[in-house]
Amino acid sequence: MPELSRRRALTAAAVVATTTATWTGPASTPATAAGHHDSHQTFDEVYKGRRIQGRPAAGSGHHHGAGYAVFVDGVELHVMRNADGTWISVVSHYDPVPTPRAAARAAVDELQGAPLLPFPAN
Repeated sequence: MPELSRRRALTAAAVVATTTATWTGPASTPATAAGHHDSHQTFDEVYKGRRIQGRPAAGSGHHHGAGYAVFVDGVELHVMRNADGTWISVVSHYDPVPTPRAAARAAVDELQGAPLLPFPAN
């Protein structure tokens, strides 16, 4: 029997978490639906004097962002979607938020006026 890889274990955990979170019974609504309505919508706004943008990134090679690109003042903010549907960024990695827009805002808050530096790709 092949050994269980970390990737397979995480995939299995994500499936279980998604199934559990989205099915709470016949008379209820999915638990993950609230707060995730704009996860894949385009946004472009000024937040605390910083321009934040987000858009679907079709064909993106960076799989962690689930095909979504986020920018702060034109510099890409690397984001990742968690198995439970929340989002984190390289700046606020330990503070999950419901949407990419919220991840951009959290990064601006965390940067406290400092510029976002480009994150080197692997």
